[in-house]
Amino acid sequence: MEVRDAVEADAEALAAIVDAPADVMRNVVHDRTVRVAVRRDEPGPNADVEAENAENILGFVSFDAREDTVYVTQLGGTTGACERLLGEPIRFATNERMTVELFVEADDGSLRSAVEDAGFDREGPGPSFDGQRTVKYRLDPKRRD
Repeated sequence: MEVRDAVEADAEALAAIVDAPADVMRNVVHDRTVRVAVRRDEPGPNADVEAENAENILGFVSFDAREDTVYVTQLGGTTGACERLLGEPIRFATNERMTVELFVEADDGSLRSAVEDAGFDREGPGPSFDGQRTVKYRLDPKRRD
């Protein structure tokens, strides 16, 4: 699995992961820091007719920073991809001496597990989005040292 910057051409795949319109995801790619986890397919016997650099997007994370906090605005994909992708905002926060916060749907056990495995502490209930309850998570890299 590799992690790279998202590009506009990824919008359709990202939209499918989070069930959002592709136009919205194009805006996210332009307005936020977005990283994608990809699995590159090994070239087969017909590599000359297969798409160049064929890859599968396994997940993505978007985040932005304000004042002293990095906010993870979207996270989706396979559990393994989410665990790996959380390292991106954590590294940024560590380098800038900031904390990281995110909200996870209360019913999404696999995503909550990935967040907790990455070292985030549950801070309590978060706001509801479209009738979905969320849980607020926070990580302070300075306290991990």
